[in-house]
Amino acid sequence: MSLTGKHILSSDLFDRDELERLFELADLLVPVARGQQVTRVLEGAVLASLFFEASTRTRLSCETAFLRLGGGVTSTTGTEVTSIAKGETLADTSRVVSGYCDLVVMRHPEVSSIHEFAAATNVPVINAGNGAGEHPTQALLDMFAIHREFGRLGKTVDGSRIALVGDLRHGRTVHSLVKLLSRYEDLTIVCVAPDELNMPAHLLELAAERGHTVEESDQPSLGLKDADVVYTTRLQTERFKDRPLPYSDDFRVDAALADRVFRSDAVIMHPLPRDGRPGSNDLSPDLNRDPRLAIFRQTDAGIPTRMALFASVLGVADEIRDSLRPARWYRPEFVGPDDAPFYK
Repeated sequence: MSLTGKHILSSDLFDRDELERLFELADLLVPVARGQQVTRVLEGAVLASLFFEASTRTRLSCETAFLRLGGGVTSTTGTEVTSIAKGETLADTSRVVSGYCDLVVMRHPEVSSIHEFAAATNVPVINAGNGAGEHPTQALLDMFAIHREFGRLGKTVDGSRIALVGDLRHGRTVHSLVKLLSRYEDLTIVCVAPDELNMPAHLLELAAERGHTVEESDQPSLGLKDADVVYTTRLQTERFKDRPLPYSDDFRVDAALADRVFRSDAVIMHPLPRDGRPGSNDLSPDLNRDPRLAIFRQTDAGIPTRMALFASVLGVADEIRDSLRPARWYRPEFVGPDDAPFYK
């Protein structure tokens, strides 16, 4: 299957073969993402970066990925600074913006928005988060990060135990991730959440239909035991409005829980941002020096993964290998003080 010219609106688009092709390309692009090599396969191309909902990592990662490929970026953030505030429809905005660019990356707080936008243009549109719907590029980078972590540990994704914990009902990252995980074989997928925040039933049914074991638990100390991956998510407070938040401190993933329950070779992940404030019941900063914590290696995986996706959608993936050349500027060997053991 070729991704050239396609809208990337859902993780449903990717089968196992396509994931492996993307990850092979992302591996090739890791030195470019780190500023060690250069490619200009998208020189002259323009990305429209449209973020109508708050974002830091996704927006900057997408824009950096496009720039690393030699392209240019034009962007806007928030609806209040666009003609949408004047009553313009998403369809009109789509048609106008598409005349300015070669690729659109869009985030919007409404689930249906990305489909309305994509229906109005033939320019490829990539979903960077549509409300509580999906976040396919996050799921791709999560799977790429898991592949790299498992490769380092001598493990395979097939046959592994993956635990997802937190706000699974509103967390679009886990919705897309379950769809990609279901493309692998013989997994045990454990969903750990209070009843009100359980994973949507249709996603659990999808995983079961594809032959995976699905478990649910409202007790982190039991559900996270023996997991190869512990994928934590924050409480999506912006989705609750004035409702009370059904979340106890049992769901705070901290060093005490990890040392008591997690495997010694577990991979601890989080799509970020995490809420480190007292009482947030999110992934605790007291795990920052734990070698099992992969959240920053996970964010680093975002740029090569999105580069691979952009190059594939714009039809230049086959040109990358021959286009690579060394970078000439200074670049530190490691970005963070704890990177060295993981980036040999």
